[in-house]
Order: sequence, then structure tokens, then C-alpha cells
Amino acid sequence: MARTGFFGRLREGLTKARGGLVDRVKDVFRGRLRIDTAVFADLEEVLIEADLGVETTLRILEQMRATATEQRLENPEDLYRLLEDELGRLLEQGDHAAAFAAPSGPHVTLIAGVNGTGKTTTAGKLAARLIGEGKKVILGAADTFRAAATEQLTVWSERTGAAIVKHAEGADPAAVAYDAVDAALARGVDCVLIDTAGRLHTKVNLMEELRKIQRVVKKRIPEAPHEVLLVLDATTGQNGLQQARIFTEALQVTGIVLTKLDGTAKGGIVVAIQKELGIPIKFIGVGEQVDDLQPFDAKEFVEALFE
Repeated sequence: MARTGFFGRLREGLTKARGGLVDRVKDVFRGRLRIDTAVFADLEEVLIEADLGVETTLRILEQMRATATEQRLENPEDLYRLLEDELGRLLEQGDHAAAFAAPSGPHVTLIAGVNGTGKTTTAGKLAARLIGEGKKVILGAADTFRAAATEQLTVWSERTGAAIVKHAEGADPAAVAYDAVDAALARGVDCVLIDTAGRLHTKVNLMEELRKIQRVVKKRIPEAPHEVLLVLDATTGQNGLQQARIFTEALQVTGIVLTKLDGTAKGGIVVAIQKELGIPIKFIGVGEQVDDLQPFDAKEFVEALFE
């Protein structure tokens, strides 16, 4: 039966990931008469190649072996549902909700990541979502190194109705963040979304700049930023995981936004991020439309992947 709405788009968007993970898993089980070490060896290879990572793969297989023994399973195809259940269990861990509501005053979100992950687009799509919920939003254009980023965020401001705070190209990004929060306090705004410059995770000075933005924001609102979202490109696979590890050393990352899931055949990166980093995925993107960025729902994701 055809599914409509975001679930339908999610299932369609995961076509490549399904081919690289689920379909290959089915191939492992096809024609096998019993569960043996060869089945698990082949399954291990598929899961690692799907970017689940070695550590996560081994833990999943260990749990599957234990369950298969406990339930006295004999048909290899029974392992298919065991894998689905185990992936679902891993992904459901952690708080995936992003409330965008502070106890008092505006809620401040810092958006970080390397170049090309879709940070500015994510900021714009989140603004559209929040305004659609009736919230007043200010966008802070703290990517002052790339003129196109400010222009792009300005377009999103005009498109969504969100206010924007921006400075001249080359200005101090922390000053933009400070002014955005200051304006939000003065205007009674609900949410501030601060778009930062894309940076290589190996550049120490740029990572220090992120820390400075955090410190400056705290001068106006001590508990801010309330949310630090790291935007990762799903197509980069394990490289994205390494980027995330470095960013978490500089920032107290509260959630992951995983973009371009429709462009990767290695959907296992979703599981690897959750298991190895322990940081919840809060939003996923499976397309270019405004509403193709949606809150992550573990059960819905696994259902769309395995359906």
C-alpha cells in the first residue's frame, strides 16, 4: 500500500540506503538452510560496508547471536527481524526531541558543521518549521567569511518571515551572535537560530571561534545556547563520524542533523552515530523541499528502511 506524507517521502528517500543495507542483508539469508558462523560472517561484512562501523556491527551481531540461541532459531531468515529489532532498539536510545523552548526568554540554537553539509539550508528550514508553529524567529548570520552564506540566509529570512541579524562580510561572528540574541531579548522573540561558518574540523583557530560564540551568547543568556546542532552529510559516511568526534571536543553538541540521506547507499551511518557518539539524531533530511527536514523518529525510520 502506498504511503503518503513524510513517511512516503522518507521511504522513497531511503531507496539507496535500502539497496545498500536491507537488500544485501536479504541476499545473505537467501538460500541458506541453517544459521551458522558463515551467515554471521557474511552479515558482518554487509553491515560494516553499510557504514555501521566495526564496533557497532560486532555489538549488534553479539546480541543477535545471543537472541538466536535463546529463542532456538534455525532459519536464517529469522535473523532479518532480529536485525530490524536490534537497529530499532539502538536508535531509540537517547532524547531525540528538540523542543525549541527555553524556561525564560528566547531559545538559542547554534548550528555548526563543515562546509557543504547544508548548515545554512538547515537553519532556513528550521526557521520555516518554527514559524509554522507560530513562533517568532531571528536568524543570526554568523557565517561572515562567506558572503554567499549571508545572502542565502537573507533569502530564507524573506521566504519564511523570520527576522535576520547580519553584519558586513569579515565581521566578528561572535558579535553577530551577540547582537542576534540581544535583538531577540529586546523584541520578545521565541527562537534564535545562529548559522556559523563551515569549517574543517582540523582547523584549531576556527574551532576556538565556535567556543567564543558560545561564551559571548552566555553573556546575554547564561544558559544559552540551549541547543547545539551539528549538521552532518550522510553521504560522507565514516568521515562524517570522525568530523563529529572532533566537533564534540570543542562544543557540547546536543543533537545531530543528518542531511542528504537520500543520496547515500550506506544508511548504517545513522546507527553508527547514535551508538558510537551517544548523541541523538534530532532531524534528518531526505530531499530539497522545506518539509523534507523532519524530526527524527527511530521507529518510523527503521520501518521505512525495512518495509
